[in-house]
Amino acid sequence: MSKIYKAFENKKAFIPFITCGDPDLETTKKCVLEMIKAGADLVELGIPFSDPTAEGPVIQGANEIALKGGVTTDKVFGLVRELRKETDTPFVFMTYANVVYSYGAEKFMAECEEAGIDGIILPDVPFEEKEEFLPYCKKYGVDLISMIAPTSSDRIAMIAKEAEGFIYVVSSLGVTGTRSEITTDLDSIIKVIRENTDIPCAIGFGISTPEQAKKMAAISDGAIVGSAIIRILEESGSEAPAKLAEYVSSMHP
Repeated sequence: MSKIYKAFENKKAFIPFITCGDPDLETTKKCVLEMIKAGADLVELGIPFSDPTAEGPVIQGANEIALKGGVTTDKVFGLVRELRKETDTPFVFMTYANVVYSYGAEKFMAECEEAGIDGIILPDVPFEEKEEFLPYCKKYGVDLISMIAPTSSDRIAMIAKEAEGFIYVVSSLGVTGTRSEITTDLDSIIKVIRENTDIPCAIGFGISTPEQAKKMAAISDGAIVGSAIIRILEESGSEAPAKLAEYVSSMHP
């Protein structure tokens, strides 16, 4: 069993997302450590990719900045090793199938285990195609995190039954980005998940305010925030680590 359960132990989890290398890896490291000090229970680390199909303009822009700055998958693994000297907070990679393929799936998962990554989210790999990665994830103890979206409907039970680590519930259709209102009937999705698994579920896509985070955590086990964090980071320059710490403190459900 990975350490992911620790993020949800006796509490609602707050899960920030950050793109590694936006604007540079040193800033990413500082921001991650400050967010953990401020109460982040699990951190999603984005490995930059040239075509991040699940992302809205804010995170797409962050991917471009990181890639232009020369960030590679190996450099991201190096960052994780650095972070692991200072924290044992659970880490999950968020990236795309192509990144893992081009690295070599087995080599990638072996490296995850060695560097200290607890899980991976691949938004462009449908449930039915996860077998291409699952054997390597299992071999090296990396949880393959399942995503459940409003369109999953009759597949929710099936996905939940086989889920590992935690379930990423997508709050709304479309790409990542802040939304003023989340109108999906999430209660009924969570109900089906609860009937089929004890694994925790956290809601992401569109959450940016403390009110939204509390509301989402009230019906699930936690809240995931990405675009709002990237925006603060990009607006704050050298102040970013401190500003993100403030934000995380205010957001914790």
